[in-house]
Amino acid sequence: MLGRIWLRENPVLQRELLVNLRTPRSFYLLLIYQVLLSTVVYLAWPKETWLDLTQNPESTRQLVDLFFLGNYVLVSMMTPSFAAGSISGEKERQTYEMLLASPLRPESIVWGKFAAALTHLGILVFSSLPVVMLCLPLGGVSFYEVLAAYIGLICSVIVFGMISVAAGSYFKRTSAALVVSYFLILPLVLVIVTFWYLMSPYGQERVNFMLTLGPGLCIAVTVPLFYTVASRLLHPPDLGGQSGQVLDLEQESASSVGLVISRDQFPDRLFVPPIRKSLMEDNTNPVYDKEMRSEIFGQGTLMLRMAIQISMLLAIVLMAVFLYVYQSLAPWYICYVVLFNVLIGPVFSAGTVTSERERQTLDLLLTTMLSPWKILWGKLLSGLRVSSVLTSFLLWPVMLAVLMVTSYWATLPTIAGYLLIVGLTCLTTSNLALMCSTLFHKTSTSLVAAYALIVLLFLAPVASDYFARMYFPDTVASRVIAETTVISPFSAAHNLPLFVDDFTGRLNRWQRASIGATDAILGYQFNDLRHFGGYLLCTLALNIGVFLVMIWFFHARWRVSSSYR
Repeated sequence: MLGRIWLRENPVLQRELLVNLRTPRSFYLLLIYQVLLSTVVYLAWPKETWLDLTQNPESTRQLVDLFFLGNYVLVSMMTPSFAAGSISGEKERQTYEMLLASPLRPESIVWGKFAAALTHLGILVFSSLPVVMLCLPLGGVSFYEVLAAYIGLICSVIVFGMISVAAGSYFKRTSAALVVSYFLILPLVLVIVTFWYLMSPYGQERVNFMLTLGPGLCIAVTVPLFYTVASRLLHPPDLGGQSGQVLDLEQESASSVGLVISRDQFPDRLFVPPIRKSLMEDNTNPVYDKEMRSEIFGQGTLMLRMAIQISMLLAIVLMAVFLYVYQSLAPWYICYVVLFNVLIGPVFSAGTVTSERERQTLDLLLTTMLSPWKILWGKLLSGLRVSSVLTSFLLWPVMLAVLMVTSYWATLPTIAGYLLIVGLTCLTTSNLALMCSTLFHKTSTSLVAAYALIVLLFLAPVASDYFARMYFPDTVASRVIAETTVISPFSAAHNLPLFVDDFTGRLNRWQRASIGATDAILGYQFNDLRHFGGYLLCTLALNIGVFLVMIWFFHARWRVSSSYR
């Protein structure tokens, strides 16, 4: 009876499956996913005309490892986009209270949302099996290793899906649930990928771990989270939250656990302005003032506090390793700061225009005396101010390391270059997110599109360059792909010279080895300042072009047709 209610007669599960699997998005996503994986396998296929399968060719093992890790990262990063909005979406659609008032038990509701979100991901996972099976006849990888890899992948997707559903139960906006899900999931993905890579020489031990401890850890994390979410639905603390769109931040801070944000203290007032108690001054941009004082923090600061706490905890470990112990790997800490901004930057800009559409106030905004230029820079500057201040918190360890470690004193221009890279990254992520907000109608769709576009610009060129140098080096295509990395801040950070002694040959043996290892991984030359200059020019041109396109959109499109959309 219980299984029939949960599976066959669960209206939440049936409704979610119909909505998720019958949309054009599901078909296009499956098509893109299959084309991408098939292209990777095709390009990385061994070029030898004769393979000795008795020798366990290393090229095949590299191909399977690359395929699995790429598959794992793609599916893990797509999991929050399907699961984070399962409960928060009900709150946004104002159907949350009706769902709780139905005869369904909280466990059935949570199970329906959770299973429906994982069904689409399961289709993606199992659709990749025929592609990986093509690699098995080449040798080098056993069937049990592939089985262990897919069991680990399925367990990770279950855990990540449950984390995303739980995040959605704590937030009223899908965008906030999505960001917190990524902050919790991304460190786990990096740890698991690193573990899989380091354990590659120990194939049998890796298989045993995935087949035994993997499912056990999955159950240990998923089951408590499942019943925690169910208990929140049984006694919902946010019942009736749809009526209040603006919260009292002082009252929220008084009842919060952990980090407390105070408007009247430094540095909190940099990104949380005090409550206005007087009329606006002359020549004040009302759009900017409204966004900063009510819109960005209108739903509370829980997401903001969690993002700051998680990022600072990770920064403590990474700071000690990359800035103090192994100083030649300092660019990796800058990459962590850039990655943090990639996650947090779009949040405060991706909903600036879509929220106007969702509240049906965009037409009213466009009929005011404000010009498109004033509207856009007010919305852009408000999101940019918050994201840049939050990102700058992670730059204080860099400043502290420069003061304490004498090795950095001779490379102050490089440190300034790092700060410039982070600043341009803040501008780019906010600008691209604002553009997505002008193109889409829903905030959640705009945020996911912004993430996809930023990853395509920042990470795809670096990953393509690594793939090209591994499988077809010293070719024209490889050199062309290497030039595309000029748009990536990760590439720019690794192309700045870090130590003056790097050029005089006075490094100790360990520093030489570490720099050589980083060069081998990334394939970059540390003294390639031409690459850094190209990054500055391309990034500035991109941001100017995106902003001009948005102004043109407002002039040519929404001024005329927004009422009929």
